[in-house]
Amino acid sequence: MFALCAVFALALCGCGGKGGSSATESEKAGDVEVLNAALSQELTAVDAYSHGLPLLHGEALAVARQFRTQEQEHADGITRSIRGLGGATEVEKNPLDYSGLKTKADFFSLAYDEENALIAFYMNAIPKLETSGPRSMLAAIAANEAQHLVVIRQALGARPDELVPEAFETGEAPPPEP
Repeated sequence: MFALCAVFALALCGCGGKGGSSATESEKAGDVEVLNAALSQELTAVDAYSHGLPLLHGEALAVARQFRTQEQEHADGITRSIRGLGGATEVEKNPLDYSGLKTKADFFSLAYDEENALIAFYMNAIPKLETSGPRSMLAAIAANEAQHLVVIRQALGARPDELVPEAFETGEAPPPEP
């Protein structure tokens, strides 16, 4: 499904900026800068999930693998969008401290923090984009990250009424209390 969304987003990249007019080179360059920052965030998430996999078993392992795959799909879609705007990918993943990552609970706490950071990043980044394709794609990615948070909240022991604690997901909600 995401591949279809990415193709749609790429098709929109060349359809012009706000109001249907063609995006200028400076608007495209600005979008490439935002998208490169998004790519860095996604590569960091892929790395975080990769580090957590050895700590997991059964259903938790299957979910973490699925989420890692989805984060890689996000990174791939963002890369295609950058190239569709005529830009180059110029990113590195953000450094994370994995020294405290020893248990399943440690991993889910780290994953919670990373998913929250992704949502907060996208809520800030989307309004900065000038072209509609990348805006649509980042909105779809943000929605997926919010879905991840619900599952992670459940893994951290949240009650059903704590799975979606607010009407508006901002990436700032604290993890559920154990």
